[in-house]
Amino acid sequence: MIALGSDHGGYKLKEAVKKYFDANNIEYKDCGTNNEDSVDYAVYALAVTDAIKSGECEKGILFCGTGLGISIAANKVKGIRAAVCTNEFCAEMCRRHNNANIIAFGGRVITEEQCLKMTDIFLNTEFEGGRHAQRVAQIEKIEKDGKL
Repeated sequence: MIALGSDHGGYKLKEAVKKYFDANNIEYKDCGTNNEDSVDYAVYALAVTDAIKSGECEKGILFCGTGLGISIAANKVKGIRAAVCTNEFCAEMCRRHNNANIIAFGGRVITEEQCLKMTDIFLNTEFEGGRHAQRVAQIEKIEKDGKL
């Protein structure tokens, strides 16, 4: 299952992804928000990270105006690797090389079509492991100890 969360700036993109998921029988959990009224993105970042950390969801997708604020908030949670993506190459590499478990999009930055393409890439790309596993382990060590 995929956890989805947005603030007001990313709401329309989140709704487009939900329609795509419904049409393709992809299970998701909508962690909010439920309209375009102004809200704080950190609330929804935390709801998505909680769903991943609990094991209820395998991955997450976050949306805000730029993708930046909501990804920064998500990355404060231990075990989360959220990547803001604006193109297909980054969507692939965040999975293949960084084992990102969340992708973040900006509703004021990318189109719905771009979002759906990158979502598909993110969900269907596997982590390569190998030399990249060592690098992800270094990220985890920094997260744990504040140093390498």
